[in-house]
Amino acid sequence: MSKPATRSLRNLSETTWVWIAIATLVTLWGTSIALFGVPGLYIPAVALVPVIFLALVLISRG
Repeated sequence: MSKPATRSLRNLSETTWVWIAIATLVTLWGTSIALFGVPGLYIPAVALVPVIFLALVLISRG
């Protein structure tokens, strides 16, 4: 019998890490909503406004 193909964490592609990060953020945001209700929904979004603004500035500058 041959060994099953297993992948260690070091061999994961960059795309896989991006999807893991997105899934983690969505899960944390969902947990925030479950724990705190409506403030858990909008406060993280309001806190990310400066980050998104900076990203838009960086994108527009090329």
